[in-house]
Amino acid sequence: MSGRANFGVSFTIISILSGCMTLYGFGMNTGGPAVIMWGWLLVGVMTLFVGLSMAEVCSSYPTSAGLYFWAHRMAPQRSAAAWAWFTGWFNTLGQIAVTAGIDFGAATFLNALLDLQFGYTATPGHTIILFGIILALHGVLNTFGVRIVALLNEVSIWWHILGVFVICGALVLAPDHHQSTGFVFGEFVNNTGFSSSIYVVLLGLLMAQYTFTGYDASAHMTEETIDAATAGPKGIVRSILVSLAAGFVLLFGFTYAIQSYDGALESSTGVPPAQILMDALGVAAGKWLLVVIIVAQLFCGMASVTANSRMIYAFSRDGALPFSRVWHKLNPATRTPANAVWLAVGGAFVLGLPYLWNITAYAAVTSIATIGLYIAYVIPTFLRLRLGSRFERGPWNLGSWSTIVGTIAVAWVAVITVLFMLPQSSPVTAKTFNYAPIAVGVVIAFCSTWWLASARKWFLKPTHPRNSTAEHARPQARAAARP
Repeated sequence: MSGRANFGVSFTIISILSGCMTLYGFGMNTGGPAVIMWGWLLVGVMTLFVGLSMAEVCSSYPTSAGLYFWAHRMAPQRSAAAWAWFTGWFNTLGQIAVTAGIDFGAATFLNALLDLQFGYTATPGHTIILFGIILALHGVLNTFGVRIVALLNEVSIWWHILGVFVICGALVLAPDHHQSTGFVFGEFVNNTGFSSSIYVVLLGLLMAQYTFTGYDASAHMTEETIDAATAGPKGIVRSILVSLAAGFVLLFGFTYAIQSYDGALESSTGVPPAQILMDALGVAAGKWLLVVIIVAQLFCGMASVTANSRMIYAFSRDGALPFSRVWHKLNPATRTPANAVWLAVGGAFVLGLPYLWNITAYAAVTSIATIGLYIAYVIPTFLRLRLGSRFERGPWNLGSWSTIVGTIAVAWVAVITVLFMLPQSSPVTAKTFNYAPIAVGVVIAFCSTWWLASARKWFLKPTHPRNSTAEHARPQARAAARP
């Protein structure tokens, strides 16, 4: 894999046409245009601090095990395996949840298009059916179409960039009516039921923060990337920067072109961006641009399953998942971790099922993805800060900026971890309950119990037959990190 292809995987998983669009309605209710626009810039800058810190560590340890392997190498010797264990579990939870969020969002948009074109009503049941079909498609592609997946990741880069250009160009030039600049950057809307504007503003950051997830894919793909110790870190940072710029343009284009705010929110399709496109450009043009968004979301989900399966493969290679021997087997024909692919797909489907009875389920899934991934992202940064000058730098590093960048990253993740576990609408009922704390709590309880009962005796112990990464990945990583 080239450096550009490595960047393409992370850029595709961040996918501004997926994250921004699928949570745009959430943003319209939770803070409105002001929080959508300014929140995007704030979160983008904070995410860049997190990504820069990750990239520096990635340069020292370019391996598909990624975050949990980094934690193992930088933690105190006595507790290294424990740090790696919990980092890996948070990363696994986050990646499965982000796959669920991406493909569920694609199913929602696809259901809206099918409703407009063929009358396939946008109901929870229909959306779940489409969700399962999309996940199955991505599972098949990642199992048998390895070369096709690589090609589509390259295509995805240009599809996203040109798609944003075409959509925003149409929204800026075609409509007769546009919102004012004051509306785009200053209008505050609170439809959450909470009285505190500050609380609503903070909740509204979820749209941007969820979009800026998945860039750890560049790290998980390093064993398949040329010049991994440099290309991997660059892939992380470039994917964030390009997404930050392109996402701002996309959000400005949509918000600037809103014809009827309430009309978009009350759309029968349940997808405000689709209604905005049709109101501004007409039904026919709106449908075609909706197709552009859906294809981008399908690219995103496909790449997410790819990265997710590599993480599951590496983690199960060390015996860290139930039935690990099953998940780290390679397909003899394609040499891909096919079983890991289907675990990623199946786990994502289970996380999306509560939508059948919980109307805020999608926001909960995105919260789980954001919490799980960012805890995993920041643990290696925290451990790197503890090492100070003892940290072995790779060819790509931050120099004297490491400490201040890493400190800001850790502080930001601590804030959002608490924030996105809180209620997202009021009053809190069974239909609006944010089940992110329960999902995260169940995973923590399970992996903690397993750790105390068994895993602490063998996980990442080179002499234990269940382990492989600790025995083999270190020499590979250090060799790859040499300039």
